[in-house]
Amino acid sequence: MNITLERPFAATGKGNRENNEDCIFPLSELANPGQRFFMVCDGVGGSEKGEVASALACDSFKTFFDTFLEDNDPSEEFINKAVLYTESRFDEYVKLYPEAKGMATTLTFLYVGTSGITIAHIGDSRIYHIRDGKILYATEDHSLVNSWVQLGRITKEEAVVHPQKNVITRAIIGSEHSVNADVKLITDVQPGDSFLMCTDGVTECFTDEKIESLFSHGLNVESLKNFIVEYCADEAKDNFSFYILPIQNVQKMAGYKQYILSLFYSFV
Repeated sequence: MNITLERPFAATGKGNRENNEDCIFPLSELANPGQRFFMVCDGVGGSEKGEVASALACDSFKTFFDTFLEDNDPSEEFINKAVLYTESRFDEYVKLYPEAKGMATTLTFLYVGTSGITIAHIGDSRIYHIRDGKILYATEDHSLVNSWVQLGRITKEEAVVHPQKNVITRAIIGSEHSVNADVKLITDVQPGDSFLMCTDGVTECFTDEKIESLFSHGLNVESLKNFIVEYCADEAKDNFSFYILPIQNVQKMAGYKQYILSLFYSFV
């Protein structure tokens, strides 16, 4: 299929922290509808180490994709090879700067391909697929409280206010603690759908119900972005970063090829 985006909108802010350890790719001012992949990462470690971790993850993924991805969409195996490459970059950095040992980052990744939308995540940063103001799909946090929810030990409502809600069980750290990303290919993509990628600074301010309410009011994407920024700037205890990716058009590949051929034959 041929999926085209409207203009993506993104933002990143400190919230009520002293510095911003999140990183997004591409930078919001460089994002355009032709961009194929996007990332939102939340670094952890403090003393600027988290900032290094999130930026290094974005740079490593970009390098790996630019170097090795061919015309086909990235597979789960390919994406986890990119994770391995990123972990090796972390190892190299810590060798040069031992004080950075322990730095880590979450990862959300989205690729607009010919088979659909490929998403991947590590940690508690999330990706939502939204249609007509309803969340069709959301990634499951790799966090301590979410594992308890899945085991039935606590409820989702208790998880939101739990004192250990920020403890994550999976992050990019380095090869000593190698992890895999959860990868999903979404083929049910329609014009008017939106994808929201965000760190926990956003989800601490917006429950799933509030996200659905936001996306059901018919606001244009720039207005949505501005509202989220203004709200998180006042309310977020943590750094907040997000991407809103609106789907403009979806054309099945067979029909698209037929359309291209018809254009070709109209000129011969």
